[in-house]
Amino acid sequence: MATSNDIRKGLCIEYSNDIFKVIEFLHVKPGKGPAFVRTKLKSVTNGKVIDNTFSAGHKIEEVKVITRKFQYLYDDENGFHFMNNDDYSQLYLNKEMIENAQFMKAGEEVTIILKEADETPLSAELPQSVYLEVIEADPGVKGNTATNALKNSIVETGARVMVPLFIEPGDKIKVSTEDGSYLERVK
Repeated sequence: MATSNDIRKGLCIEYSNDIFKVIEFLHVKPGKGPAFVRTKLKSVTNGKVIDNTFSAGHKIEEVKVITRKFQYLYDDENGFHFMNNDDYSQLYLNKEMIENAQFMKAGEEVTIILKEADETPLSAELPQSVYLEVIEADPGVKGNTATNALKNSIVETGARVMVPLFIEPGDKIKVSTEDGSYLERVK
């Protein structure tokens, strides 16, 4: 049994008959009154995000998790199919369980978080950045280069990414999976 002092980003806890992952937290020590922890929790079963405040020393039920590398195979209308690289077993995840899934391409390695007790999947984490090919890009307007001008583009996974004016279709770019921002052109 853990307490509110053990709360950290990525911690999975059992709260109101569901499993939540801590995505943000802030320890607050006001001038008057007891300390508390303000958290933002995301349900790993339905993706719903809630705000919650735990008082200092509040007991929380920590869920033990393990992580494994899986290879992304394909998706269908309901979710995503992955393969364990060690034993070639397959795993299915609902669309709500993966943030920024629009940046996943076939063959990409993804870290899947599993509940240690029965190995049920809780969520998946993409790498910090991915390399994607630009399929479509708006034409760059000449003369707009005085500032950091950006234009729309569509990458091979179908996601929209804002890129600098010099990026053309066929270029490979590095994209942040956290916010979908352009990082650099890859040669």
